[in-house]
Amino acid sequence: MRVAIPTWSGRISPVFDVAERLLLVEVEDGVEVGRREERMGEAGLARRAMRMADLGVEVLICGALSNRLEAMLTMAGVQVIPHTCGCVEEVLGAYLRGQLTERAFLMPGCCGRGRRGPWGGPHRGRHGPARSNP
Repeated sequence: MRVAIPTWSGRISPVFDVAERLLLVEVEDGVEVGRREERMGEAGLARRAMRMADLGVEVLICGALSNRLEAMLTMAGVQVIPHTCGCVEEVLGAYLRGQLTERAFLMPGCCGRGRRGPWGGPHRGRHGPARSNP
């Protein structure tokens, strides 16, 4: 399996849409067997998604990304694990151990791994779900 992690100064790049470097990690039976770095020069979102597919990426561990790019990646068969932050080596290690769900790797301000709020539905506002007026 090929796992991709956008990097910036040894950490997960905060926004995948504009990340310039990508760490590609080959994983077999839960163990890293190889790695290489690629430059991401693609400016458009569609080209960026196509590049990931061309590289054979099956899993993308990243920080923030646009809804449109996430949809394109998903349609291309890439499993996206968004809202991740931290040192690349620590995040990769946690992923390989099945511990990436820990809150320590969740970007500040994010309530979970998906685009859903803490009550299972979409966010309604900055401070929680919308309240109805009586």
